[in-house]
Amino acid sequence: MAEDCLFCKIVAGDIPADKVFEDDDLLAFKDINPQAPVHVLIIPKKHVPSLDGLEEGDAALMGKLMVAASRIARDLGVSGAGYRSVFNTNKDACQEVFHIHLHLLGGRKFSWPPG
Repeated sequence: MAEDCLFCKIVAGDIPADKVFEDDDLLAFKDINPQAPVHVLIIPKKHVPSLDGLEEGDAALMGKLMVAASRIARDLGVSGAGYRSVFNTNKDACQEVFHIHLHLLGGRKFSWPPG
């Protein structure tokens, strides 16, 4: 856990979140500034700053995160129509919290390119 990390504080229970999924390794909660009717952040409980911080030993954890994203999309009713899953990596890609997180967005039609 990183002491100054917002998401680590959510994992620790120091900051409340509207949780939609949790297990021993992962936490998923609603984004406080949603960009779609469904906007969930899925994070590993282990602190990893970004995709660039992943190591070979994190492969199973990240696979578990992706499987959880699929399950959450089904549970929230967006898998049939479609949803977007996004990792923003580092400053130029608009990563604001430097704890790896997957944005799961759904409930509306998206366009391409995203921006």
